[in-house]
Amino acid sequence: MSGITRDGGLTATQKANAEVQNICDHVKAQFIQESGVNVSVFKAIEYREQVVAGTNYFIKVHITGHDYVHLRVYRSVENSFELTSYQLNKKRKDELIYF
Repeated sequence: MSGITRDGGLTATQKANAEVQNICDHVKAQFIQESGVNVSVFKAIEYREQVVAGTNYFIKVHITGHDYVHLRVYRSVENSFELTSYQLNKKRKDELIYF
């Protein structure tokens, strides 16, 4: 894990890897159901972590064309995943911050 910043105790932004893509794959159906957004792509681009009683992942996801969403996914100590929040209408340049 990278160094902690003052931004809600989040790590520095890191390039997404296979583990983070796997997290996105776990919550994709929940995102589609809750947001009503039909996605043709669901690719993790970058992420930040916040260690709590488990881990919160803040993930920038490319969904189609020039559109992105930010996801907050909670990973429990039992290794289950829950989409706890999301932000629509994001762009590639938008910074991942606590929400």
